[in-house]
Amino acid sequence: MIHSRIADELKLAQSPVAILFSNERPEGAQGFAEGKWGCVIALLNVAAKGRVAVLDAKSGCGGGHIGMGFCEDYAHTPGGIEYFLSTGRGEGYPEGERYFKTSELARSFVDQMPRITIPYEYIVFKPLEQVTEGEKPESVVFLANPDQLSPLVVLANYDRALQDSVIIPFAAGCQSIGILVYAEAKKPQPRAVLGGIDISERPCMKPEQLTFAVPYQRFLEMEGNVEGSFFQTKSWEKVRARIPEPEK
Repeated sequence: MIHSRIADELKLAQSPVAILFSNERPEGAQGFAEGKWGCVIALLNVAAKGRVAVLDAKSGCGGGHIGMGFCEDYAHTPGGIEYFLSTGRGEGYPEGERYFKTSELARSFVDQMPRITIPYEYIVFKPLEQVTEGEKPESVVFLANPDQLSPLVVLANYDRALQDSVIIPFAAGCQSIGILVYAEAKKPQPRAVLGGIDISERPCMKPEQLTFAVPYQRFLEMEGNVEGSFFQTKSWEKVRARIPEPEK
């Protein structure tokens, strides 16, 4: 079991969520029925509330399969992904989301996204404290409000000379906790990814929440830096005092 000092300091109302890869479906895990649509963020919420959830390539959202690393092919999008993300293609096709002014800009966005296909059947969303010995998460995701995000960003930069140890890329909610974080994990100095800014995912999240996702090894480094950091200052005490105590 993993106990997070960061979570204690932040007085999180919901558990940090560990994301793991597996070829075995955890017994009793919640997930979408085969062939049924569902947003990946709903599974994240399940785990944040203390239950194990699972995603496979046969259920959920086609975009979520790409965002979480099951495949790299956008061909499932009627009319083309560049039109779906921008202006739409007209009658007979899905309405465009209008996140990009032109289809060319949307195509450029898609082409810049990491292309990652994981060699596993399941992606498991697990409350961090339920991770057992022998399990190694790929990443950890926090659901946090501004007073909780602030120290997460500070801590992510605490032991580095760089000032961009947290990025806020435009991306789908699943990409911000999935392939973008996987890609960071491969870098010499992996960054955290702040997400939850995807308008399509916002209805699945609490109004005050964003996601803060970090590769697991970087999470462990951040945990190790809690002692002696700003968390022991009066400045943090003032902020922490106004964060509501989590319900037992």
